[in-house]
Amino acid sequence: MTMKWWGWGEEGRTFPVPNPERFWGLVASRLGEPGVSPRIESLDAIALPPSRLEGETLAALRRAVGEDAVATDTAQRAVYSLGKGYRDAVRIRRGEVPHPTDAVVWPQTEEEVAAVLAEAARRGVAVIPFGGGTSVVGGVEPATDRPTITLHLQQLARVLNVDPISATATIEAGILGPALETQLNAQGFTLGHFPQSFQFSSLGGWIATRSGGQKSTLYGKIEERVQSLRLAFPGGAIATREVPAAAAGPDLNQLIIGSEGILGVITQATMRLAPVPQRTELRGYLFPAFPAGVEAAREMMQRELTPSVLRLSDEPETAINLVFRSAPHGLAAVIEKAGGWYLTRRGVSLDSASLLILGFEGEEAAVRSQWQRAKPILRRWGGISVGKSPGRAWERSRYEAPYLRDVLLDHGILADTLETATTWDRYLALHAAVRDAVATALGDRSLVMAHLSHSYPHGGSIYFTFLARQEEGQEIQQWERAKNAACQTIIDSGAALSHHHGIGSDHRPWMAAYLGPGGARAMAALKQAFDPQDIMNPGKLTPMEEPTPRA
Repeated sequence: MTMKWWGWGEEGRTFPVPNPERFWGLVASRLGEPGVSPRIESLDAIALPPSRLEGETLAALRRAVGEDAVATDTAQRAVYSLGKGYRDAVRIRRGEVPHPTDAVVWPQTEEEVAAVLAEAARRGVAVIPFGGGTSVVGGVEPATDRPTITLHLQQLARVLNVDPISATATIEAGILGPALETQLNAQGFTLGHFPQSFQFSSLGGWIATRSGGQKSTLYGKIEERVQSLRLAFPGGAIATREVPAAAAGPDLNQLIIGSEGILGVITQATMRLAPVPQRTELRGYLFPAFPAGVEAAREMMQRELTPSVLRLSDEPETAINLVFRSAPHGLAAVIEKAGGWYLTRRGVSLDSASLLILGFEGEEAAVRSQWQRAKPILRRWGGISVGKSPGRAWERSRYEAPYLRDVLLDHGILADTLETATTWDRYLALHAAVRDAVATALGDRSLVMAHLSHSYPHGGSIYFTFLARQEEGQEIQQWERAKNAACQTIIDSGAALSHHHGIGSDHRPWMAAYLGPGGARAMAALKQAFDPQDIMNPGKLTPMEEPTPRA
């Protein structure tokens, strides 16, 4: 599969807008008439300075991993110097790679990883671990002026062992989502981890960023699936014990999970599995407004229901979802009209409704039982069933949304996302505060929408999407205004700086305020213990000395 160098996903694939006239009409009415944002034709248009690695350093790397496993050409260096965030996309489309890596290295074994780290430490060269490269927070871009190696782990991609008795599997960190699930499913298991980047992201990347999958409400975020792991760091390695639980001091697994490559390289992990579900059933419900849907979600979680999918769109996002429906014709148009009449009679307007996609999966009897318990809660908060088709439509298209950003960028439209999490008592206030902060930063010709996608008994995530007509010549500064406004509001509200995207360099300016002085000192001490030379992914995650957001 050939990946796009200039955008998201597979080359030749785009977002299938089912009703273009209606969609672009909405875009024009809210954001102004779409424009055109050109992009360079090929990587040949990118000019990079030569690699700063000296001949002896390159020779040493080639001795460690093989002659063909080290690349310093412009195309490879450009592609692996940026992630997949909005700012990354804007720059690569212009042919701008302001902080290029100096070499891309592909180790094939854990021993080769250790050898590369030893050479880097000996020569003072920075190392950035690279899995699928889907970071949207600046996690894989060089962030210092030091010579840098990008350590690509795609060759470490084997399922080493599946233990059907313990329901665990030991897996190399470079494996991508589809290959992993295919091999586990063949033995009757699933990891249950399906982030939106699933098709292109790696196990090691999920662990390093505390990733959350689209079914995390049932299976948990990635940190709940890790039983043990192996970490190579400059001067050593750690292999944690393969046990289900322990009381042996602070959990090293949890110190390494979410470390975003600043401590070392996660080379493999033993993961907790679940049986492939016998049945999966998704349905759609419309609520009269977002707050009612939030209350229904809270009650379901606090009554210990375990949905696999609980995805509640606020009113603006619901309106966008409805725009993406294919225009109904004939009998379908009559049914839709009758449905609108019925919803109005029940107090729900399609102009202000909130759409919930709810699903349960597992054994047949368990799924039936969960639905029997969920339905009275949904009715109590005004939820009206709209059948299984919304759930089927979401499941078919759940990995397609990132492709829409490229379509919008082609038409001169800023499109990005950010996410957070908070407790139920502060949930609606945070939703409104971040929405208003981003809308104020972007101005009247913007659209800010959100959904709840990860729920817990005590709170939930909020995932925001924001759109605006690009300010020509100020595209990145415009994005920074929105990002800064959102992050500052999140910090001021006491919410999570990130729920599952991670910190990288984009969120790093707020880490000192987020952790507090004691937490910042602890983070610095941990970094010093593992990586005293600051070799590993420098300029990421750890609090800055002067935690001032970019102007």
